Formats: sequence, structure tokens, C-alpha cells
Amino acid sequence: MERIVTRVRFEKPIIPKLKRVAAYARVSSGKDAMLHSLSSQVSYYSNLIQTHSGWEYAGVYADEALTGTKDNRYNFQRLINDCREGKIDMVITKSISRFARNTVTLLETVHELKSLGIDVYFEEEKIHSMEAQGELILTFLAGYAQEESLSASENQKWRVKRNFESGMPWTGTMLGYRYEDGRYTIVPEEANIVNMIFESYLSGLGTVAIANMLNRKEVPTRFGNEWCKNSVVRVLQNYSYTGNLMLQKTYRENHLTKRKLQNNGELPQYHAENTHAPIIDIGTYNLVQLEMNRRAEKFAKPHPKKKYQFTGLITCANCGKHYRRKVTKTNVVWICTTYNTHGKSECPSKAIPERTLLALTEELGGIDKITGIQAYNGNLLRFTLDNGESVEKQWKDRSRSESWKKEWRQTNGNS
Repeated sequence: MERIVTRVRFEKPIIPKLKRVAAYARVSSGKDAMLHSLSSQVSYYSNLIQTHSGWEYAGVYADEALTGTKDNRYNFQRLINDCREGKIDMVITKSISRFARNTVTLLETVHELKSLGIDVYFEEEKIHSMEAQGELILTFLAGYAQEESLSASENQKWRVKRNFESGMPWTGTMLGYRYEDGRYTIVPEEANIVNMIFESYLSGLGTVAIANMLNRKEVPTRFGNEWCKNSVVRVLQNYSYTGNLMLQKTYRENHLTKRKLQNNGELPQYHAENTHAPIIDIGTYNLVQLEMNRRAEKFAKPHPKKKYQFTGLITCANCGKHYRRKVTKTNVVWICTTYNTHGKSECPSKAIPERTLLALTEELGGIDKITGIQAYNGNLLRFTLDNGESVEKQWKDRSRSESWKKEWRQTNGNS
């Protein structure tokens, strides 16, 4: 009997590619933090993604902030950078307001991620940004969330204004007092510390020496921290210790940026007299201010610090700090202050050659047209122009051969 052998081909099984899913969570102090802590949100999303069939866990990016209107949330920026680098296929977030209350920021981010093929799913609204109607619905709902933020901001401003007009202070966190029933009540042991600081300064001690003295005596600040120069200065300059209040010395730029600005006449200030018991008499307070001005003039540097073209313009998307100018052996660069001080472990940003910045700004019409620059990982710069437009530019690193040639020319005295 003839044996028949048939060759059987086994097809290589096709393993479906898992979708790399990340989540973004944010809580606002005093709101969500009371009901759903940041850690519980992180746990929820970690479990949701890791137990979902067909998904690969790509991490949970979480921020704790006072508001969702700021663009410099560290982990939010880290999430977007990882999306740009192709590490994520989909992002889950609780709601539009958790992602961004600024309509422009939301739509810009969704547009960018959509162009990268990355879907954003908003749980509460049940919206996928990649769906046909997703962007239209997002535009409407984001506009509503932004108006809600504006309304809350206006209500808060109205309440604060009424309080200022009534002579009520804005905060109750001042050393020496506790805020009770709308008034400051003296805390004797803390009032003694305030008196010690004023007396020490008038006796000739400097702010650093006073801070060191308090730390040696293990005297804590209002919140139990160590003293430093700035914390001593804040005490010495606090007019409220005289029993009077100067209200609305600062204000917020708007409900989106929340940037605190010095009030130089843009809004009315309110002077309320004899609102609470004084710790320092007005004569002593005025003497200290005069002495501070005298010392400032005496030790003032004769030459002001030079300001360069990009000073204050470049912001690091990783840590939110400004870039500063640095002269190296081979080049002039602009570098993140965090990276320059603490290294890559604290901020993974890169130094940008000044000539690269000059070339890119010329392409955009010159430095006068630019109001801000955000530096992202991946050699990406986002320029904000004076007309409100945002333009992204990618810059290239110099090759090793270019660097070597320049070093060689400098070493051999050639330009």
C-alpha cells in the first residue's frame, strides 16, 4: 500500500496590534480634590486601560492645578509631546473642562492630535474627536465651558470687590493673625516673631541674617517651613501689620491666563483704616520702609543687567520656566533655566542655538512681531505673533562635522 504524505503549510498567526491608550486627569484644589482625589483618578484609569481587551497601557498623565485654563500644565505638555513622538494612539479624559476650558487651546490640541491620527475620548460627553460630528460638538461644548469659566470668574470678582469696599481682607494666611468672622485676630506667639523681625532689621541685621537667626532658633514660618530672605522681606513689607489694609494691590489678567499682575492704577485700590488690632505701629513700619530703600540704593548695582532679544520670550513646555542666554565655547545658545541648573533629570529640554532663533524669527517678520515662544521636545517651537496667530517651526541640530569645523577654526585663529 502506497503511503501518501501531504505537506501542510501552517500560516503564521496574525497578532492584532494593541491600541496604545493613555489617560489625562486633573483636579482643581478645593473642587474635585474633595470628592475624587487625583490618586483615585489615576487608579481608575490605570485599571480601565489595563483590563480593556485590545488596549495597551501607555500611562496616566495627571496634574493638580488651581485651574484648567493654563497651558503650562507640566504633565499635559508631556502627554502632547509623547503623542508627537508616536508613543500613543488614543487619549481618554474625564471631560472637556478637565482637558481645557480655553476653547482655542482645546481645539488646537484636538486638531493637532487628529492630524497625528490620535483619538481623544471625553467620557462625560461620550465624544470621540475622530468621529465626523465630534469636532462640531466639541466646539459648542468647549465654548459653553469657557463661558462658564468666565461667569464664575466674574462672580468671584464681584464678591471680592464688595469685600474690598467693606474693608475685608482677601486672605487669612498672614503670620501673627488668624482670620475669624471677617476680621484678623492676633496670635500672641506669632506676633512676637513679627516684632522680632522688625526690631532686628532696625538694629542693623540684613534679611538673610534674620532668616538664619530664626532658623537657628528653630522658629517656623506661618506654615512650618524654614525662613529665607524673601519670607523675611514679605513680613517687613506687609502694611497689614499696622492695623490697616491696602486692598487690591494685585489683580488677575483674565479668567484664561489667571496671571497675577501688579495694580499700577488699572483698578481702584482700597485703603481701610483700623480694621484690626496692630502688631507694628505705623511709625516703626515707615522707618523700616525707609531703611529698606536706603539699603537698596546703597547696594544697587551700577550697571543694570543686559536684556537680550529673546529675554522673557521663550518658555519651556516641559517645566514652564523661561530660557536664558548662555555663551558656550562653540556657540551662543538659549537654554531652559531648570535644565541649566539641575540637568536633564529635572527637565529634558534642549539648548537652542541663537542663530537658529534669529533665522526663524526673520522668517516670521522679525522679533517685533513675536509676543511669545514655547519650546517643545522634538526641536519644535511654537511662535505666538502679535496678531494672535500661532506658528510652529521645526529646527535642526547642527551636524557633528559643522561643530568640529567651527571648533577647529576658532582653535586656529580663523573666523
